[in-house]
Amino acid sequence: MTDDKWKHGGVRVIPGDRLDPNTAQTPGMDRKAAIDFARAGATKLWAGTVHIHPGAKTGAHHHGPLESVIYVVKGRARMRWGEKLEYVAEAGPGDFIFVPPYVPHQEINAKDDETLECVLVRSDGQAVAINLDIEPIEKPETVRWIDPIHR
Repeated sequence: MTDDKWKHGGVRVIPGDRLDPNTAQTPGMDRKAAIDFARAGATKLWAGTVHIHPGAKTGAHHHGPLESVIYVVKGRARMRWGEKLEYVAEAGPGDFIFVPPYVPHQEINAKDDETLECVLVRSDGQAVAINLDIEPIEKPETVRWIDPIHR
């Protein structure tokens, strides 16, 4: 007799054409869940995709205590962050973006003629998004990443 506890309680493969669009949406963006509690039993993370329409952007927000990772598949992402969204950086295909807990930020498709396609992972299965009423400064300061390990 075989033990089937791992058959449906082990690894799960979620086909890319079966992602769930019934998740929090923002105008100009299409989010789809791949991994969450309801779909895969995940209790410590959420993963999915986001397609940001040409020229679209989110409002200022943060994700509470959650950490977020964004992987850029296609297009050009512009991230603004800070108390007045005073800092800016861009990322392209193959780049990763890390957003620490409680950091006010805004995601922007830097291209007016191409959809920005990303994979998004958050450190909890809950969809936490706290919208902020921030008046962004006109000219944000560009910040380049400095590798603290491989200087």
